Amino acid sequence: MTLLVTYFCLFGLSIVAVQKGVQAEECIFQKLDGRDADFCRGGLEVLYPELGDVGCSYIPECSQYRMQISKEWSSPNVRYQKADRDKQYVLIMVDPDAPSRANPKYRYWRHWLVINIRGADLKIGRVQGRVLTDYIRPTPPPHSGYHRYQFQIYEQPEYEAIALSTEEAASSGSWNMESFVDQFRLGAPVASTHFLTKHYRD
Repeated sequence: MTLLVTYFCLFGLSIVAVQKGVQAEECIFQKLDGRDADFCRGGLEVLYPELGDVGCSYIPECSQYRMQISKEWSSPNVRYQKADRDKQYVLIMVDPDAPSRANPKYRYWRHWLVINIRGADLKIGRVQGRVLTDYIRPTPPPHSGYHRYQFQIYEQPEYEAIALSTEEAASSGSWNMESFVDQFRLGAPVASTHFLTKHYRD
């Protein structure tokens, strides 16, 4: 009888320990607020494996998500359901906080630039077009705090030959995004969003 009682006590403690472990691994997805939240407009979605839409949120440190987004996962699906099927779009992804938000001397760091994206593809999250800058994973330096990774969608003017200059193509850092947008008459973005993350070991 004593052995049976001891068994059930140990079994009960094991269940409690497992439950506490599960609770410790639960992810808390914190949404952005204030000025950071104001950047999110137009219903743009950025979808990574396991996480789903990370727009307007912090990347949680649980389940090694920050490590995976920096070292393992390839480009996300970017979905803009309000896209006009008959138009083409430009996608720009940048980090305005390079090397840190407190000292962004390399703003903007270009992480992805795609033109000629058909509206029909963008509506379903398929980024297919002419790639001017291949996707670069978010890799904030250690101890540099949170970085914003911004995604912006622009309607592409018809008959506009969009390209990076030789100098722009040679380096992703210190990119004059505003000048690029003005040069090719992109206007204001029709949708934008971003997520915040920091070095996965911080």
